[in-house]
Amino acid sequence: MDAYDEDSHARRGPDGSEGASHPDRDPEPGAGGGTGSEQRERAGGGGPEPGPGAEQEPPGAARELPAADAADGAHVMDAGPPDQGPSPSPRTGVAALSPRYQTGAAVALAVVAVAACVHLAMVFLSVAPANTVTKQHGKAIEEWVYPEFEQNWKLFAPNPLQQNIAVQARAEVRMKDGGVRTTGWTDLSARDGAAIDGNLVPSHTQQNELRRAWDFFVATHTADNRPVALRGALSEQYVRRIVVMRLYRDDPTSREGVIQRVQVRSSTTNVQPPKWSQERVSDKPVYRLLPWWTVSSDEAAGGVR
Repeated sequence: MDAYDEDSHARRGPDGSEGASHPDRDPEPGAGGGTGSEQRERAGGGGPEPGPGAEQEPPGAARELPAADAADGAHVMDAGPPDQGPSPSPRTGVAALSPRYQTGAAVALAVVAVAACVHLAMVFLSVAPANTVTKQHGKAIEEWVYPEFEQNWKLFAPNPLQQNIAVQARAEVRMKDGGVRTTGWTDLSARDGAAIDGNLVPSHTQQNELRRAWDFFVATHTADNRPVALRGALSEQYVRRIVVMRLYRDDPTSREGVIQRVQVRSSTTNVQPPKWSQERVSDKPVYRLLPWWTVSSDEAAGGVR
C-alpha cells in the first residue's frame, strides 16, 4: 500500500512534509480529543469561572450539566448539597408563650395547687378524730368547712328518710309609703321541686342548697329552737340569708319594699306506704315554727339579692 495514501495516518509537517503521527502530542483543535479545557469539562469540571458580574446560583439549587455529559442525550440535574434534616416542629401550649406569660401561668397553677391542698386538709381535719390541731384550730376549720362543705354518712344510712320536709317563709316588708306589710307563706321547697321536675340537668343549688341548710339548722338546734354552740348561730345566719335572697327574687311584695324581718317554718309530711302494706300513717303535716328573725342592714339593702 502506498505510504502516502490519503487513508494513511501520516501527518504533514509545517513545511508540507509528511510524517508519522506522534501519540504524545496534543491533538489539533477540532479533532476528536478536543482541547484541554474541553476535556476538563467532559471530565466533570465546571465551565470557566464566572466573572464578577455573572449571576450566581443559590446554594442547593438544581444545576443542569452539559448535554455532552448526559447519557443518551438526557439532561442530568445536580442535586446540590445534601438535605440537612427536617426543621424542628413549632412549640405549642405553655411552651409557646413568652417568658412573662409562662411565669404568670406557673404562679396561677401554684396558687390553685396550694388552695386545693388547704381545702383537702381542712375537710380531712373536720372528719378526723379529735387531735391537737383540731383542738387548737377547731373554729377556723368549722368556718372553712361549714355549711357548704359539710361531710356526713347519710348515704349509707340503713333507714332512709320516710318524710317529706318543706321549708316555708314569710316576711315583714316596709313599703315605700312607710307602711309595713306581712307577706303570705312562700313554699321555697316547692319552688325548688318545680324547677327540678322534668329537668335532665338540675343545678346543685336547686337540689341541695335549701335542703342542706335546713338539715344544718336542725342538727345544731334543740327541739325548742335554741342554738348549740357557735355552729348554731352560723346555721341561723345561713338560713336567714337564703330566705331573704329568695323572697326578694320570688315574692312580689318583697321586691316592692325592704324586708325587715323573716319567719321560717318547716312542714313535715309522712310518706304514705304502698297500697299492699298494712301500715297506716298520718297524712297531716306537722309544722315547726321558728321565731321572727331581724334582717341585718346589709341583707336588707339587697346585698344577697
